[in-house]
Amino acid sequence: MKDWKPPQDRKIIKTIEVHAAGEPLRIITDGLPDIPGRTILEKRRYFLKNLDDFRTALMWEPRGHADMYGAILTDPVTPESDVGVLFLHNEGLSTMCGHGVIALAKVLVETGRIPMESPLTEVKMDTPAGLVASFARIGEGQVQSVYFQNVPSFVVALDETIEVPGLGWVRYDLAFGGAFYAYVRAEDVDLDLTAKNCRQLIEKGLNIKRAIMDTRDLVHPFEEDLNFLYGTIFIGPPRGEGADSRNVCVFAGGEVDRSPTGTGVSGRLAIHYARGEIGLNQPLDVESIIGTRFTGRAIKEIPFGPYQAVIPEVEGTAYITGRNEFVFDPKDPLAAGFFLR
Repeated sequence: MKDWKPPQDRKIIKTIEVHAAGEPLRIITDGLPDIPGRTILEKRRYFLKNLDDFRTALMWEPRGHADMYGAILTDPVTPESDVGVLFLHNEGLSTMCGHGVIALAKVLVETGRIPMESPLTEVKMDTPAGLVASFARIGEGQVQSVYFQNVPSFVVALDETIEVPGLGWVRYDLAFGGAFYAYVRAEDVDLDLTAKNCRQLIEKGLNIKRAIMDTRDLVHPFEEDLNFLYGTIFIGPPRGEGADSRNVCVFAGGEVDRSPTGTGVSGRLAIHYARGEIGLNQPLDVESIIGTRFTGRAIKEIPFGPYQAVIPEVEGTAYITGRNEFVFDPKDPLAAGFFLR
């Protein structure tokens, strides 16, 4: 069987598999057609309109699962960038992804796509939300951890309330950290942030997200493509020694982030800074649902459209877990995938 070769009529797509703090990232390395566009947002629109079957085929079953996450590398679209990137999930394409940036920097440096420089290798990425600079810490010839400086992150609203079917009135904060999130205290909706409550987290998270989407418009200061609520982030007390808090993000079509969510941590930094609960360069250690951690800090305050924003810096670790060669049979009725939750 190890010598089997796919017939010539089969489409082949190759990937590298990696995780950051437990959240998967399937990086597509070969087999996709060109994605035209002068900007990453143009490339994102083109992909969604013309190539979305590749997303469903690689994120959904039988090749993926309901919580799979992916990335497509493109040519850079700004002079200072090294690569462009599109992020994939079960519902569509996201606008930024913190765990994805950490995982991509790990893979780009360790595979030689970006030359390794010790003790720190910088990798700049064009994302749909803007240019993101990441920095891989090098030790013993490997990437030990990665931190990235995110796009400007800002607070839209604090202590808002929304009536949610089945939950009653729920208090939430609304912030942008590369995507828009609603932040809800887990105790306010009678939740314990552990894996055994995954189904309740999904149901309550989606109900809150839909209720907010039905009652308010989200407007990014500069990009209309970013005007949507990506997910609900539940906040609770930490369980591990030395952590400050716990995040569980329910996003897209009911995915549960295994990591603390890099863009979600970014939005939280903006919230805590706006409340005066942290200062610049004060670290915040945030756990995930499985106990993995990202460390974040607000490193700079800047104006961003009508908002006073911060530049967040978020650090975590990633690990390469494998390589795949996916085969597409033209006669397979399920070649484009299917989705069960």
